[in-house]
Amino acid sequence: MTEAGAGDGSPVRVVIAEDEAIIRLDLREILVTAGYEVVGETGRGDQAVGLVQEHQPDLVILDVKMPGMDGVQAAREITSRHKAAVLVLTAFSQRELIEDARDAGVAAYLVKPFRREELLPAIESVLARCRQEWAIDEEVRSAGSPADDGHGDVADDKIETRRLVDEAKGVLMDRYEMSEPEAFSFVQRTAMQTRTRMRDVARQVVDGELRP
Repeated sequence: MTEAGAGDGSPVRVVIAEDEAIIRLDLREILVTAGYEVVGETGRGDQAVGLVQEHQPDLVILDVKMPGMDGVQAAREITSRHKAAVLVLTAFSQRELIEDARDAGVAAYLVKPFRREELLPAIESVLARCRQEWAIDEEVRSAGSPADDGHGDVADDKIETRRLVDEAKGVLMDRYEMSEPEAFSFVQRTAMQTRTRMRDVARQVVDGELRP
């Protein structure tokens, strides 16, 4: 699978919200050429929320400053309702908004003007990070709340799982020269094959009990 794939063989579906038409056109051209599928485009933040509701994309690219609703507001609306990765485009003068964007569920931001060589790796990173987060969320939900046996709550379980998985990824990347997506894939695939939790596989990697 290429990074432009959604994981099931289909291309990643993208909604673009950027009020400058020329930048929107550039984004579409870069994405389509790279194998992504642009399913919706708009210059308004409020319409972006509607397009996400309609098309259920994998990725949403939002400009910070748009009429109708700014990118941070739109991101908050989108991430509270949909499982979509969000990348925000910002100008240098808008850097103070980045903290608000993170609080709104934005996975990453890119400063304008950007180049193709910056955009595509940023998108790949956002998608990889969100897929990992969603996989951890799903595992924690499927396992049920550990609060039932007195060992904390779901939030604590998620934090601990993320910590162990991140530590295991670091080990795999340092010792076996894996990329971050490859390292996470190893942990996730091993957990599925052995019918154990990713946090348990990660702990084995960290302790040196499991090698690729």
